[in-house]
Amino acid sequence: MSNSAADHATVPQTLWAVRGRHTGPAPEDVVRRTLRRHKESGDIDDFAEPAAAGDLGLRVFEARWRAGGTVTVRARLTLVPPRDRLTGHEWRLVAEAERPWDDAWPSPATLFWPDGAADEDGDGSWDHHPAVLGLRFRHVNTLPEDDKEMRRRLRDAAREAWCVHVVVHEAMTPDERGRRPLARLLPPGLRHRVIEHRAAPQQLRGVNWALKDLGIEVPRGGAVLLPPDPAPDGYDGREHSVRNVFLDGSEPAELIAALRHFVALPRPLSQGAAEALADLRENWTLLTLREELEAQRRLVAMYAEALEAMTKSRDLYKEAAEQALEALAAYRDVPVPTLPQQRPGSRSPGALQQLTRTFERLRLPGRGRQPEPEHSGAAASADAPGTPDGAPDASGAPEEIVREGVGGTGRGDGKAS
Repeated sequence: MSNSAADHATVPQTLWAVRGRHTGPAPEDVVRRTLRRHKESGDIDDFAEPAAAGDLGLRVFEARWRAGGTVTVRARLTLVPPRDRLTGHEWRLVAEAERPWDDAWPSPATLFWPDGAADEDGDGSWDHHPAVLGLRFRHVNTLPEDDKEMRRRLRDAAREAWCVHVVVHEAMTPDERGRRPLARLLPPGLRHRVIEHRAAPQQLRGVNWALKDLGIEVPRGGAVLLPPDPAPDGYDGREHSVRNVFLDGSEPAELIAALRHFVALPRPLSQGAAEALADLRENWTLLTLREELEAQRRLVAMYAEALEAMTKSRDLYKEAAEQALEALAAYRDVPVPTLPQQRPGSRSPGALQQLTRTFERLRLPGRGRQPEPEHSGAAASADAPGTPDGAPDASGAPEEIVREGVGGTGRGDGKAS
C-alpha cells in the first residue's frame, strides 16, 4: 500500500467523481430514460450518447446543465461490460464545473440514475459499491460480526479513492429514526459520495482493533473518516474524527463539517479517476455553437502557429543553403598550388643504374642476339626436311650460297682455287 501522494495528481476542486455498480439488466436503458426525463423537465440542457473511444464494449453518456442557474457543468458516465452475471455493470461518473464544486448543487448521480425510494430499475439498483460486495450508497452498511472479516472489509474500503468511507458507532441501540442512513441528511453534493459503515454498540473494541492498521479509531458514539490511499502530505486523522453523532434524525453538523474538510483536501487522484477526467476533457462532444466556434478558432490559431514555424524553418534552411553555396564558390576560386619539380641533377646514380637494368630486361628478344656458329646453321639446313632448292634457310640466305660458303669455293671437284 502506498503511503505517499507525492507522485499523484491532486483532485481538482471543480471535479465531482464517483463510481459504482449496477446489478440489474439493461442499465443503458435506465440512463436514457432518466436523462430524457430530466431534459424534458429542464434539469439538464442536453445529453448525448457518443461512441466510446476504442469501442471495447463501453457505453458512454454525456450531459450538460447549469448548476445554480449560471455555472456550466459537464458530466460523463461510462458503463463497463460486466465480468460475469453476478457483478453487473460497473459505472464511472465524472462531472466538472466551471468553478469549485458547491455541495449544495444537485448530485450528478441523480441526473443519470433514478433517485427515490422506488427506483425504476427495481431490484437491480445502481448504488452498489464497485469493489466490495455488500456495500451500497444511500444505505446503512452494518459491519460483520467477525472481527477478521470486519478488518478485511474496512481495509478494502480504505483502498477505494473514488468515494468517502465513514465509520459510525452506535452508543446505544437506535430507534427507527436512528436506523436510517445518514446520507439522506447530507447536502446533495455529498450524498452519493459517502458510504456509511455502522458499528453496533458492542463492536467498539472490535472496530478499533480493525482500524488500528489505518492509524485511526472511532470514538464511542462518534464517527471517523477512513484515510485516503495514498494519504496526502500532512494528513491528520484526528481532524476527521467526530466525537458525537446523534442518531435521532437531526442533521449531523459536525460530521458534515468533517466531510467538507476532507473533500477540500489536496487528495491524490486515483489512476482510474485521472483517466476518466482526461476522457471527459479530450473527447467531449456535446458542444454549444459558441464552444464549437471557439474550438475552430483554437484550431485555426494552432494551424497558423504551425505554418509560421514551418515558414521560419524554411527561411533558415534557405539562408544556410545560400551560405553553403557562397562558401563553395569561394573555395573554387582559390588556385591549386603546384608541386615543386625535382631537378635532373638531383637524381642519385644508384637510381639511374637501377632504371637502366630495368630497360635491359625489357628489350625485345630478336635485338642484340649473337650470331650462331656456321656449322650449326649448315647442319640445321641439311637436316631440315622438305626444304626446296634455292629456298632460303633459317638464316634467310639461298641454299646455293650456303653451300659455297661451306665448301670454300662452291665447286664440285673439291679442289682449292
